[in-house]
Amino acid sequence: MNAAKRQIGLVVATALVLGNMIGSGVFLLPASLAPYGGYSLFGWLISAAGALLLAGVFYRLSKRAPRAGGPYAYSREAFGDCIGFLVAWMYWVALVGGNAAIAVAFASYLSVFFPALGAHALFGAMAALAAIWLVTTINIAGIRSAGVVQVLTTCLKLLPLLALALFGFTRFNPHLLVPGVHAGSPWSAINLCVAATLFAFIGVEAASIPAGHVRDPERTIPRATMLGTAIAAVVYIACTTAVMGLLPASELARSTAPFADAGRLLWGPSASWLIAGAAAISCFGALNGWILIAGQFPQAVATDGLFPGFFARESARGTPTTALLTAATIVSVMVLANYTRGMVAMFTFIVLLSTLSNVVAYLFCSMADVVLARRSGRPVPLRDPILACAAFAFSMWAVIGAGADAAYWNLILLALGIPLYAWQTRHAKNATAS
Repeated sequence: MNAAKRQIGLVVATALVLGNMIGSGVFLLPASLAPYGGYSLFGWLISAAGALLLAGVFYRLSKRAPRAGGPYAYSREAFGDCIGFLVAWMYWVALVGGNAAIAVAFASYLSVFFPALGAHALFGAMAALAAIWLVTTINIAGIRSAGVVQVLTTCLKLLPLLALALFGFTRFNPHLLVPGVHAGSPWSAINLCVAATLFAFIGVEAASIPAGHVRDPERTIPRATMLGTAIAAVVYIACTTAVMGLLPASELARSTAPFADAGRLLWGPSASWLIAGAAAISCFGALNGWILIAGQFPQAVATDGLFPGFFARESARGTPTTALLTAATIVSVMVLANYTRGMVAMFTFIVLLSTLSNVVAYLFCSMADVVLARRSGRPVPLRDPILACAAFAFSMWAVIGAGADAAYWNLILLALGIPLYAWQTRHAKNATAS
């Protein structure tokens, strides 16, 4: 790729990983973890260790040979076109479903400042759609402008979270971390906490997807992946622990805005506005990063002939305009479905699929790390395949922790990809023959 198109450096790549990880979910996690008290700390530590194992997988894969498309590209290189397509199909579904959820969350947090957004469903939908199309326009303008927004929003979202952690520990009450009577056995509680927290690390692969736009990708992508994941882990653990040490578990479990409640306790009533603003900025930044991925990812797959060719089209600025517009349109339809009473169940279903679909990519990439290392013919330290197998085991834990329903529907989604692969390969073959 032309060097002029490589506009992503270490700062932007790290912000992409960190900003995509820290979205809307972290602001609600303390309420989910409240019944488990101190057990949640073990859950966080295990999830953080698992995320770093996965970051290590992408560190080694990208250091060996950066490929545009990230998880798809490595799976395809290791296991062939069919597996590559299925990983791409699952991951693309995860992208559009996840972006719809983030846009809805953005509108929800914005309603603190504009109550009409929460009082009238149509206004909320319009706010979500406005965010989607504003971010899409920024990405169409060029990857540099998207990178600037990503760095800015990542800094803005981190400052209030770090302040909350710092000041929260000055009034930290360790007795509030005693597990509740309904926490169950330690093993069961920790397992549930891992299941609740591991999805907070979705996005560990983000820097590897726009590899063609990254400067010095063999060095930048691995470093950004590990750095972004490590920072996210520290922020997550510090913030949620501080909040849980400020508010009683009974109060925390009923809270719809635990960070805002903690901020109000520390700084007074006006702090809820600060936290709501940070949450809205967090959602907007995550939406920007994932929309960027939603354009770059299908473009890489289409360039290899496994997605329809229109995804590969670029504008004069070098941005995958058609892929971005397609993603924005589908995400918009899903947002409108969320605000149509009869389709709420469908929206929830798609979001459930999207979270676990990411883990499918992690499973294949963990094994691709082993396969491609052996195929390279170079000496490989024994620790590398051991760490890759540990990442695979952690991903399997994620599948099990997500529940039977999620795994069942993801299996169906995976099976639906098979006829789509057959159609696409036949279409590509006919196009080549003509």
